[in-house]
Amino acid sequence: MTIERPAITSFQPPVRTLMGPGPSDVPPRVLSALARPTVGHLDPAFVGMMDEVKTLLRYAFQTRNELTFPVSGPGSLGMETCFVNLVTPGDKVIVCVNGVFGQRMAENVRRIGGVPVIVEDAWGAPVDPAKVEAAFAANPDAQLFAFVHAETSTGALSDAATLAAIARRHGALTIMDCVTSLGGVPVLLDEGGIDAAYSGSQKCLSCTPGLSPVSFSEAAVARIKARKTPCPSWFQDLGLVLGYWSGAKRTYHHTAPVNPLYGLHEALVILAEEGLEASWQRHRDNHLHLRAGLEAMGVSFVVREDARLPQLNTVWVPEGVDEAAARVRLLKEFDLEIGAGLGVLAGKVWRIGLMGHSSRPANIALCLAALEAVIRG
Repeated sequence: MTIERPAITSFQPPVRTLMGPGPSDVPPRVLSALARPTVGHLDPAFVGMMDEVKTLLRYAFQTRNELTFPVSGPGSLGMETCFVNLVTPGDKVIVCVNGVFGQRMAENVRRIGGVPVIVEDAWGAPVDPAKVEAAFAANPDAQLFAFVHAETSTGALSDAATLAAIARRHGALTIMDCVTSLGGVPVLLDEGGIDAAYSGSQKCLSCTPGLSPVSFSEAAVARIKARKTPCPSWFQDLGLVLGYWSGAKRTYHHTAPVNPLYGLHEALVILAEEGLEASWQRHRDNHLHLRAGLEAMGVSFVVREDARLPQLNTVWVPEGVDEAAARVRLLKEFDLEIGAGLGVLAGKVWRIGLMGHSSRPANIALCLAALEAVIRG
């Protein structure tokens, strides 16, 4: 043998308080669920749990969509699952860009061979419905419309129902990114007329990263079934995946992440026990608590108040403070993680998450005390 045996021991992660843009703190119940005995991915007991996950996700998404399940991969794979199944080469797609994740939507459309029509708003601003209306007027052949409900790079919340209604009037289906919004603010797929949505397990659901809940309306399913060309991704082809996630007799597609799905199941049970309305209110109340403390220190918000996400607070770095050095101190001295800015906001802002299990008064108290120590030097 030419490769020597490595002298590596078990990894023991530090205990951190996670108040960045994700992942969020994982509650002990979810960590315990992850450690339960692994069973086969076609075991009848596991298949029964899969059905419960779908029911719990329909509650979280507020939808009756039959095609609702978690993709075996992070939110980015959920995004690609929506686009590779709904977009075909040559399709015109109106895509709203008001941050990093709108840009990623547009890039998905390009890579599939679609034609993105960009509706651009300033970073930190919500999507402007008037611009969307104008884009449809100028592109009456657009068949799909895509936007980010809660833009993770800025903390801006857009009006999902209003935007989807515009698309519906023009005969287009709507794809919505709700990675950061699900569980933290109202996500109402049926009421809002959303045709395809994707989220992530690691934000307001407070599960570990690596799973992406998705949901498709009957109209979206009909479009997928009417495709003239195969889905360009075998792994994400919903026609194949459905054989594993639905029906009386499940067929093998891939080996599902069994234990991570235990964790997601438990996280969704916790959300159902609390209730959606109570969860939304908790995130709102804790945001107001954090806001009061930050403003008392002279820290100001990037997003205007009526479009501000309670679970992701993007603030301007105070003048004279080294943004990166401050985050290093928070991590080293307080075991506290907050997020840096992305794109045009890199080096200018902090992103402070109050998502899921991280949205607690004790975390806010730690964050405010630590930030004050760092800002005051």
